[in-house]
Amino acid sequence: MTYKDAGVDIDEKETAIQQLLSSITTKRTGNIGKPLGGHYAGLIEFGAYALVLCTDGVGTKVKIAEALQKYDTIGIDCIAMNVNDALCVGAEPLAFVDYLAMDDPNPKITKEIGKGLATGAKQANISIVGGETADLPELIKGFDLAGTCLAYVKKNNIIMGDRIKPGDVIIGLSSTGIHSNGYTLARKVVDDNHCSYTDPFPDGLYKGKTIGAVMLEPTRIYVREIIELFKKVKVHGLAHITGSGLWNIPRLKENVRYVIDDPLPPQPIFQFLQNYGNIDDYEMYQIFNMGMGLAVVVSRTDAEKTMTVLRKYSKAKVKRVGTVQKGTGVDVPHLRLTYQ
Repeated sequence: MTYKDAGVDIDEKETAIQQLLSSITTKRTGNIGKPLGGHYAGLIEFGAYALVLCTDGVGTKVKIAEALQKYDTIGIDCIAMNVNDALCVGAEPLAFVDYLAMDDPNPKITKEIGKGLATGAKQANISIVGGETADLPELIKGFDLAGTCLAYVKKNNIIMGDRIKPGDVIIGLSSTGIHSNGYTLARKVVDDNHCSYTDPFPDGLYKGKTIGAVMLEPTRIYVREIIELFKKVKVHGLAHITGSGLWNIPRLKENVRYVIDDPLPPQPIFQFLQNYGNIDDYEMYQIFNMGMGLAVVVSRTDAEKTMTVLRKYSKAKVKRVGTVQKGTGVDVPHLRLTYQ
């Protein structure tokens, strides 16, 4: 099974994105607000600082929340997907606005969604300063949750990946599971095997938990540990491993080769999806995070210090997962995977 089989063609999506961007050429004039580029998040000049904006949503993970009628965690996912992106340009998240589109605004559901947003905001140390709830019965079946994060960074502390060079070390921080990407494929695996989200998780992989509970596990928020790291280490690059899996890393800098020679172990949920969906390794590592939610690139001399800081402040597993070498693309040697 592939992502395309499940209904998502990532090549077609990339083409559509490029066509969208080709039509967006207008730039602000004036002394404040000059675009400064960006990869995971966009930056604009604001005096000695850059303001950072990024936007993302929860995706079809909300379908599992609907199936279980459990809505109090997806707000965490919405916050996480945004603040983790902001970190990747060296920025500290400040504020957030959410967008909730529903076919029938239900106060009980919105209250539970709000609980998750509040929890995520607390974990990320941000304020939710506004938002929009849209009643769209002709467009929406169920609901969709997305948001936008505002962050800031001193201009001389912006991290764009340009300092990455061969010899650098890649440090991985573990995910909590699927996070908030690839759920169209994950849900198809469940459906095709005639499973229910209320079924006990198969093969004893998660004792005492249902399939739905494992798949609803919230996305990890990495703000606290990464902000502490910025204070102590000159970080060369950060990659939030979301949709497209390992393809997220070359977004930092394309003319080097990222070799993941000792990856973090994938959580059992990925074993379930691969075995029950008959999905090959190549597809798994270009769709899912496979156990690594964030990758940090630092110089070899800063690698031990980086891991010490991250282990002190993070609940994630932290380990050296690879190196930067001459070449292009991403390799996972022990699985004989090469992405170019």
